[in-house]
Amino acid sequence: MIKQIPPATPQKEKTRWTAGALSAIVLFCALSCIYISGVRSAEVVARKRELPVYCVARNDNVIAISFDAAWGGDQTQRILDILDEYGVKTTFFLVDIWTQRFPDLVREIADRGHEIGNHSTSHPQMSKLSREQILHELTVMSDEAEKITGVRPTLFRPPYGDYDNEVVLTAREAGYEVIQWSVDSLDWKNRGVKELIEKSTRNVKSGDIILFHNDSKYILDALPAILKSYQEQGFKIVPISQILLPGKTTIDVQGRQHPAATTVPEV
Repeated sequence: MIKQIPPATPQKEKTRWTAGALSAIVLFCALSCIYISGVRSAEVVARKRELPVYCVARNDNVIAISFDAAWGGDQTQRILDILDEYGVKTTFFLVDIWTQRFPDLVREIADRGHEIGNHSTSHPQMSKLSREQILHELTVMSDEAEKITGVRPTLFRPPYGDYDNEVVLTAREAGYEVIQWSVDSLDWKNRGVKELIEKSTRNVKSGDIILFHNDSKYILDALPAILKSYQEQGFKIVPISQILLPGKTTIDVQGRQHPAATTVPEV
């Protein structure tokens, strides 16, 4: 006797259809995520990340120190005196609102043989600006610096260290090398003289670029000991343009500048 299989009830048919539809939807979503992820991954690979110069591949015991100046100017004259005492020339990255406020200091920085870099016109987050706004921030500051000193800046440091590909490429197209730093003194945190000296002088290597601020609380007390430490370690201190490599160069994934012919390790 053949057992009859009862026909599916409308409710069972509905349940089967619902389960099948849900399975199809889940499969579709999963495949879509895989596809979108793959497209995004391909875009990331295809779009090279443009990096500023954080440090330079050198083995000749040369380093560069730099001062960002955006707000106060009261300590700048004394900083210049200390640099003279140690025979050090360096780079000051100036914001145009600072140059407008302290034109005599801008002139004195240049007259004492220090380099002036562009630190923007109004100290914005550069990655939030359009290409036209980036160019405006670069041009206004450089025009003012050139008017005061007769020399147009060729280095640019983005405020807050904030940049993206558009910032780096636009600055380079306008004739600037974009500069970051490999040693951050963190002087703006005002943690005391001892910590500032230790942070600035520990693990410094040839080719490093060190960041200070002209208006940090302890810079005048710490700077003589910092410069003395560098010199006792055998380092020669130069402006940033003199630490950069001549000719064609490349920048690795750590922001280190190399001669273009060098094979750059990937990380």
